[in-house]
Amino acid sequence: MPSIPRLIGVIHLAPLPASPRFGGSLGAVVDGAAADAAALEKAGFEAAIVENYGDVPFVPGAVSPATVASMTACALAVRQAAPGLRLGINVLRNDAAAALGIAAACRAEMVRINVHAGARVTDQGIVQGEAHRTLRLRRELGLDAVKLLCDVAVKHSAPLGDRPLDEESRDVAERGLADAVLLTGSATGRPVRAADLLAVVQSVSVPVLVASGATLEDIQLLRAGHGVIVGSWLRKSGRAGEPVDPERAKAFAEAFLRMG
Repeated sequence: MPSIPRLIGVIHLAPLPASPRFGGSLGAVVDGAAADAAALEKAGFEAAIVENYGDVPFVPGAVSPATVASMTACALAVRQAAPGLRLGINVLRNDAAAALGIAAACRAEMVRINVHAGARVTDQGIVQGEAHRTLRLRRELGLDAVKLLCDVAVKHSAPLGDRPLDEESRDVAERGLADAVLLTGSATGRPVRAADLLAVVQSVSVPVLVASGATLEDIQLLRAGHGVIVGSWLRKSGRAGEPVDPERAKAFAEAFLRMG
């Protein structure tokens, strides 16, 4: 069974049909996703995660069929534009079932789930994990090889109660059967705390990836974990949602790969 990738770039899709800021051309969104994928592959990235970043405000539960269809079109374009990239899907805010369905359609190797176990207070309200449903659906669809990359203390959220990070991490990995644990800062582009990363790494036996706030300047922090999911820094402005900048992507990949 394939291992968890160590160097993953994020493809932030522009607003899709059925979202408030959709610009009217799905073709333009698809072309943008393909261009980002090509840039990541050329830069030396191992994998890419496609996410509907432009669809704010995010739906707290199941997204619309139009979103699923549009993301599938984008993921297939990414697959064609960058066949060497391993592919992942993240359906925001937390539609794991849709992510698995898209993965089945486009032969993706992983899905990201922001709240897999437990519950978090978010700007969408209380978002509750459904690990029991996700694992059973993965088995039903014959997707046991698709890795579940699951956040703990995910960004843009707060806990319902005071609970140690190491306990939450163990539950996600051991009771939620996550294939990898992801750690973020408090918001998109915000860095993780070194002490938090160490606590998570020491509490689980599955790979741990830094999943927000990674920059070229503090890349040495990533040595403590298995790898990284990087999005914002790859944009020329350093802000999420813009196209991937090929030069910044290359600089980040080269620095990361030099660490061994």
